[in-house]
Amino acid sequence: MNISHIEHIGIAVRDLDAAIAFYEKALGLSCYGIEEVPDQQVRTAFFHVGGTKIELLASTSPDGPVARFIEKRGEGLHHIAFAVPGVGSALKHVSAEGVDVIDREPRKGAEGLEIAFLHPRSTFGVLMEFCSPPSS
Repeated sequence: MNISHIEHIGIAVRDLDAAIAFYEKALGLSCYGIEEVPDQQVRTAFFHVGGTKIELLASTSPDGPVARFIEKRGEGLHHIAFAVPGVGSALKHVSAEGVDVIDREPRKGAEGLEIAFLHPRSTFGVLMEFCSPPSS
């Protein structure tokens, strides 16, 4: 497996518009994209910060995964995403190493990427995501 870089850092927020305003006004960053991912019950907003990105995540449903995360842990760091050449092969590699995965197969994520998550119980408490461009 070859992780090339941190693709993005996901941050769970209650109010996407308020969070975007903070990142733009207080930090001077520019939001370059807002997207809804219906199957994940989330709206996202992206910011470039050097060679990585910040992804703000707000739930579109009171019982969505991000809403449950915020209810349990509060707003803040949600996940770290690693860029890999292929999500499927990365999943096979970590599964063979005994890592518990949330997604057994890649699925479509924001920005058209293929994604899959690793369970925090196997990653020292950090929700991790693999990302890659869609395979042909």
